[in-house]
Amino acid sequence: MKKSKIAIILTFLLVVAGVSFYLNRAELRDAATKFGILKGTTKGIPAAVGQQGGGTSMAGHQQHGAPPPPLPEAKAATGEPKQAVETPTVEIPTDKQQLIGVRTVQAAIKPLNRVIRTVGRIEYDERKLATANTKIEGWIEKLHVDYTGRYVQKGEPLAEIYSPELVATQQEFLNVLRWAGQSQSVKDERTAMLLVKDAQTMLDAARERLRLWDISDEQIKKIETTGKPIRTLTIYSPVSGYVLQKMAVQGMRVMPGEKLFDVADLSSVWVVSDIYEYELPLIKVGQTARIGLSYFPGKEFSSKVDYVYPALASDTRTAKVRFTIPNPDGVLKPQMFTNVEIKINLGNRLTVPSEAVIDTGERQIVYVDKGDGYFEPREVAIGLKADGVVEITGGIRAGEKVASSANFLIDSEAQLKGVTALKRKK
Repeated sequence: MKKSKIAIILTFLLVVAGVSFYLNRAELRDAATKFGILKGTTKGIPAAVGQQGGGTSMAGHQQHGAPPPPLPEAKAATGEPKQAVETPTVEIPTDKQQLIGVRTVQAAIKPLNRVIRTVGRIEYDERKLATANTKIEGWIEKLHVDYTGRYVQKGEPLAEIYSPELVATQQEFLNVLRWAGQSQSVKDERTAMLLVKDAQTMLDAARERLRLWDISDEQIKKIETTGKPIRTLTIYSPVSGYVLQKMAVQGMRVMPGEKLFDVADLSSVWVVSDIYEYELPLIKVGQTARIGLSYFPGKEFSSKVDYVYPALASDTRTAKVRFTIPNPDGVLKPQMFTNVEIKINLGNRLTVPSEAVIDTGERQIVYVDKGDGYFEPREVAIGLKADGVVEITGGIRAGEKVASSANFLIDSEAQLKGVTALKRKK
């Protein structure tokens, strides 16, 4: 009897221990699933323990095939919207701002003027250069202008050339002229008319030939009147100006088309300036420039851009820009240096001071004053630069305040605190 009681008690204890172990294992599984350690759902977890004594019974099983309830974390992940990215700011207390000298300025839309300053050189006006030469072969017998740099008037004689061919042509012209006079004395009227007509044709051809050799009508008339050929041909100056080059020498032989004198009219001169490659898009024909010379302190000349040359100099990466200046008194000498200043109106632009922008090499950063001692680093896009200001094409709006001084100290504080500007959306 005692043995049977002992067996019953041991059996009961074993059943209780098994049930407790199973329940504890289910609770551990639920906890692991709750904290994301164990994925999936549990099936067949017992809900209660049956009667004490002779046996145990399982009840309250989950229905097979029913979907498991969603986890709380899954609801939070799918139901809640994503939080907006927090704007990075760095705090600089007011007393510290005064200590490091922080100043702010508003971004404003203002007229933007660009002033291009460069150096120019006075050059000859190529449109007023002339050359004196001859169309016949001969020898220079006399020089009226015998040195370079002399001023000559238009039509002034420069040299006299002896040409045997020219003398022979004049003699032929005189012979035709005499023949034409003798033809009129022929008694036969019809023959006389034919001879006069032929003589007149030959006379006109000889006269035209002399004109093509630059013999003037006055000289031709003189030949007809005197009946003697002109020994030398006089070369006259084509323009009023200064003799730049004199190749003619007393007694030298000259050939047709050979250059004898170069004459330049300096009533107006060119100013040729060099403009850097990055400034060329701002230069347009018709823009006004102020030109000054150290030769005339306090005096300025006003001129407009005449021409922008199409090629760049490979060594200096500059292009030439040309101006024209009147020079009635001849005080402007070629190869003088000038100071050229071109003021360009770029219209209204959103601008901030140049020192407000920190150029990191990859990005341009400004620190926007958000108030209460907070500054926001913000990436901006810059445009033109002029007169200590820079154009802002994106990143800030008109009216926003930016740090214009001590912004490098603000940037250092931001770097120490790990505050960086967000990438700007383009």
